[in-house]
Amino acid sequence: MFKKSLSVLSISIAIFACSTGKKALEQGNYDEAVYTAINRLQKSPTNSTSQQVLKEAYPMALRYHNNRVANWEKSTEAFHWEKVVAEYQTINQLGEALDQCPACIRTIGDAKKYVEPLQAAQNLAAEDRYMSGNALLNTASNNRQAAKQAYSDFLRASELVPHYKDTESKINQAYNLAVINVVVEQVTVTSRTYKLSNEYFQDKVNEFLRTNPKLNQFIQFYAPEEATNIKLQPQHIIRLQFDEFVVGQTYVNTNTETLTSKDSVKVGEATVNNKKIPVYNKVTAKFSKTRKTVTSNGVLDMQIIDFKTNQVISREKIPGNFVWVNEWASFNGDERALTKDQLNLTRNKELLPPPPQQLFTEFTKPIYDQLTRRIKKFYEKY
Repeated sequence: MFKKSLSVLSISIAIFACSTGKKALEQGNYDEAVYTAINRLQKSPTNSTSQQVLKEAYPMALRYHNNRVANWEKSTEAFHWEKVVAEYQTINQLGEALDQCPACIRTIGDAKKYVEPLQAAQNLAAEDRYMSGNALLNTASNNRQAAKQAYSDFLRASELVPHYKDTESKINQAYNLAVINVVVEQVTVTSRTYKLSNEYFQDKVNEFLRTNPKLNQFIQFYAPEEATNIKLQPQHIIRLQFDEFVVGQTYVNTNTETLTSKDSVKVGEATVNNKKIPVYNKVTAKFSKTRKTVTSNGVLDMQIIDFKTNQVISREKIPGNFVWVNEWASFNGDERALTKDQLNLTRNKELLPPPPQQLFTEFTKPIYDQLTRRIKKFYEKY
């Protein structure tokens, strides 16, 4: 019992030590030690262990980050000023956390913050990105990768120092050189037999364009009327046309069989010794089941065309299928020979299939799902 109590006490001490930040301090995790001590002192302002941890860990954390600042300032690595920014931000975040802990301020005094050095480092970091973006922009007219990197550099400069120089216009300039503008044409439906509308499918495609305007950062989709209104010169055209489709191909199959009940059932009565007794036997019925299937299927031809050269750069055939089924049955004989499902089937009636327009719409639904997946996959590499 004594050993067990001692073990529990040891565990409790270990947990307590960890919660005060002592363990993190011993392992050289100075920031973690500071944050842990802050958290502890906010809950228990007089905790002596956390006070001691904070007194030791905070100066060590400052020394650690200041040393890293000094090293990064001497570095020749690209964009090294961003590393300096990160170090100053870490120091300031520690200071902000300490400012929200009165017990911590009483323990170590005012926290250290670097405002002007941070701003100076941010300006130097932003200038690095700005210069890099300009250099890339000079080669970006025929180099999308350079335009994309220039866009990233200008965006980063703007994040480091909002409204830095003319980064907003540079961002737009780089993006316009990097973007692939894609016009998705109206879906074409041709049928000699039926006058079919593509309204449902076209609405779904339009919805896709509205809700997924950019499959990635540098892809922009437009409907034809949008492109016309803004006089857009696209890079790609997506042309969609239904071909090779059949609507309402009907098959009717009737199967007749003689059914026998699984168990014997009462079929009548007999008189034995002036007593009527039930007579049991298996019963039969002639059961006819009819199944009507109406199949509709077709293929969507998807072409992605280079607008300048009019060359097809991708072409896929996307199939779709829809089967409408109607089953009913009839029987002659004893209904007890039928199963419950078979009996229910005899209550069904022959139905008229949906009109051709609805059948066309139904088989296009799985095509739409495939179409959007394939468009997304194609433009992932862009």
